[in-house]
Amino acid sequence: MALSGANKDGREVRIYEYLEELSTDLADYIAELSEASVKERGVFAVALSGGSLISLMGKLCEAPYSKTVDWAKWYIFWVDERVVAKNHADSNYKLAKDGLLSKVPIVPSHVHSINDTVSAEKAAEDYEFVIRQLVRTRIVSVSDISDCPKFDLILLGMGPDGHVASLFPNHSILEEKEEWVTFLTDSPKPPPERITFTLPVINSASNVAIVVTGSSKAEAVHTAIDDVEPDCPTLPAKMVQPTKGNLVWFLDKAAASKLDGAKFSE
Repeated sequence: MALSGANKDGREVRIYEYLEELSTDLADYIAELSEASVKERGVFAVALSGGSLISLMGKLCEAPYSKTVDWAKWYIFWVDERVVAKNHADSNYKLAKDGLLSKVPIVPSHVHSINDTVSAEKAAEDYEFVIRQLVRTRIVSVSDISDCPKFDLILLGMGPDGHVASLFPNHSILEEKEEWVTFLTDSPKPPPERITFTLPVINSASNVAIVVTGSSKAEAVHTAIDDVEPDCPTLPAKMVQPTKGNLVWFLDKAAASKLDGAKFSE
């Protein structure tokens, strides 16, 4: 049971006392979107991030979801990826494969990871090409207000600095409007070489969830969600504002502890 389900400017904020509750509700949320998307389009195109998100999605590997979700209709993408080998400890692909993909019957050819044998720039270019091909075949929808891909669901985590995907505060990458997938070689957080979806792609999704836990992120959560002073730096997480989609924040009590008017009554 979420402790708070307040809507703030079109965003839904769900706060949980226990991680177990957050994980179960996140699995319900993803399973419901999968069912609706498969019913409407015949497929479910979902983009994952790394970090603690994958372990928090772990309930999907258990009953009832392992049996009730139509895994054969899932197409998997990555919102961002480190340009390292797929078996490298820093690989978001490896994290998702070990924690989720190897435990459910997803069709291997539906899993679209980056080319890890080329430069970050070429990897971003190749990945955008793959997505463009899948938009042409309507595996991935297209936005009706731009030419951006419209993923059914984009799942994000957030760092203590307010970064989402590999979009870091004060980085020129935040200004990218033309590319769907871009790259960086100077990530402030190692490893330095990464590819990432751009903000226009993230904000074109039908649904975006930002999943954040832990007190180290409470200040960034407050800055991203609450109405703060105008001179406060704009965090990448605050720039996630789906144009015609839905945004849901999944927060544990610690991450939500600095929100204005955070209420923890049942």
